Amino acid sequence: MSISPEYPPNPELVEPYHRSLKRVLDRLSSSLSRDALVQQMTHSLQNSFQVDRVVLYYFYRHWEGRVTFEALSSEEYSIIGCTGPDQCFNGEYAALYLGGRVRAIADIETEPIQDCHRGYLRSMRVRANLVAPIVTNQGLWGLLLAHHCQSVRPWSEADKELIRKAAGAIATAPSIQ
Repeated sequence: MSISPEYPPNPELVEPYHRSLKRVLDRLSSSLSRDALVQQMTHSLQNSFQVDRVVLYYFYRHWEGRVTFEALSSEEYSIIGCTGPDQCFNGEYAALYLGGRVRAIADIETEPIQDCHRGYLRSMRVRANLVAPIVTNQGLWGLLLAHHCQSVRPWSEADKELIRKAAGAIATAPSIQ
């Protein structure tokens, strides 16, 4: 099933469009939670990195996305269903991730990032962030993110390689294909 990147031009279609989009995203979240590979990879990363959460962020419409799956150290860190600020993520960033970029931020307070990005991370209580692209044959499906919320956390080259490999494996999961 594909979702048109165009927003419904007719005002009467806006509400049905939102309901339809919500149903699709809810089905995706349900499918991901049943997918053993997705569960294994995210929980394994969360344990290996000893971070507060590992999430899958799915792009459902032209760089607009939503957290569709998470592995947590504690329920207090849940952000399932959260959407991102679409004005912060654009074609330039998408191209970097399509090229295989893995982004590691040890401290969001000192990293030179856009204010909207910093504000978004703060709103989720993120202090350190590690991001890898999930790329399928159709393009950039989403992002695999590790969030450390309690303190600054330096990321090693081994951490970057591990999340890159996990994102590659997740891209082959039945629920994502």
